[in-house]
Amino acid sequence: MLKEGPDHEVLMEAFLSLGHLDHITVVMAMHPAYLNCFLRTQHALLELDGPLPRPWRHYIVIMAAARHQCSYLVQQHSAGFLEAGGEESWLGGLENTSAKLRSLQKLNRLLAHRPWLITQQHIQELVCPGAESRWSLAELIHAVILMAHAHSLSSFVWGCGLNPEPDHTGGYTFQPPSPNHLLRGPHSPAHEDGRQELVDGGMEVEVLMKRMVELQQQQEEECTQEEMVTRFERQRSESIPTAVVRGAPPDLVLRLVEDPEFSYEDFAPRGEQAPPTMRAQDYSWEDHGFSLVNRLLPDMGQLLDEKFQIVSGLTYHRMAMHEGVDTHTLRKALWNYIHCLYGIRYDDYDYGGVNVLLERSLKVFVKTVACHPEQTTARIYHAFWRHFRHSEKVHANLIVMEARLQAALLYTLRAITHYMR
Repeated sequence: MLKEGPDHEVLMEAFLSLGHLDHITVVMAMHPAYLNCFLRTQHALLELDGPLPRPWRHYIVIMAAARHQCSYLVQQHSAGFLEAGGEESWLGGLENTSAKLRSLQKLNRLLAHRPWLITQQHIQELVCPGAESRWSLAELIHAVILMAHAHSLSSFVWGCGLNPEPDHTGGYTFQPPSPNHLLRGPHSPAHEDGRQELVDGGMEVEVLMKRMVELQQQQEEECTQEEMVTRFERQRSESIPTAVVRGAPPDLVLRLVEDPEFSYEDFAPRGEQAPPTMRAQDYSWEDHGFSLVNRLLPDMGQLLDEKFQIVSGLTYHRMAMHEGVDTHTLRKALWNYIHCLYGIRYDDYDYGGVNVLLERSLKVFVKTVACHPEQTTARIYHAFWRHFRHSEKVHANLIVMEARLQAALLYTLRAITHYMR
């Protein structure tokens, strides 16, 4: 039985609303304030009145989740698609869907793997009056948010190692859903041979806490803008290996993917000319994206903004075995590092702090989950924050998910803004 408390209340509300508790909900319930906002946002995207038909909403999520081989979400939303009245033949392959939905595939690929390449030309191809299977701007913004939501949620599913639901392929009713045991499902980081040795990470925690205090004290020191840019470029071009060979994705996923070889590439590969960095001061969620979303899809901007605010401010003032800890600098370093991987720079942030607070094993985990989550393994999950609670690693996954979501949305919203001018 669940203990009485905020997690119990939000789970009860979710059960009464959905009629069941899926594994995503149960794991997110470690952070009730976030879960409550997540469920309201997802419900609005999938169920409330909007420009897209309900079956299409689920199918767009299916197409997006398939880009990351996330069979968990593909199976979950395949069921939702059929329940909403979708045609079963569509699940047999993209060629069976409408031409209008197929026209999203290029944008889906870029949004999932290289959103910085999205331009107003991609928007114009979909919405201009002469376009075949034309999308309205309201329809397109709804589809974009659904795709970005599915891409980032795939990161969470892989990063937390969620097992299939009981009615999914490979699902069993006796499997707990949470990362507490890192069970061996197809999305589990523990889906590999060998047992991790128990490592005492107590010293690791002490060192991190000391660095956080020192960094807070150093923030008062002046740093030139040139040095700030240099430190950003150093982070952006840092080589963090992540490639892992996995088996071929199941047919139920592969038949829903166009150009499966297209995948993430570093924003700034060594020795190559990088695309222009997006300066947060030039196009930000707060000053630009929020109002555009609210204008084209009423209330959705508010829901997304609340979700971003909650995850950025979420803290329990503890770290591993320590209480009364201010974790703001660590959370901010995580968020800004993910945006750095996506080529977004904050002029007022000193990226030297990223190297101080995020040791290499944490960077490997974050980059893998944010950029190609299907390559997540038990080794990289166990390698970072070895003395931290699983709820704290779930918290890190929430930050990765939301930072990735916002980064992808910013590039697409900027392209829509340019098209509308």
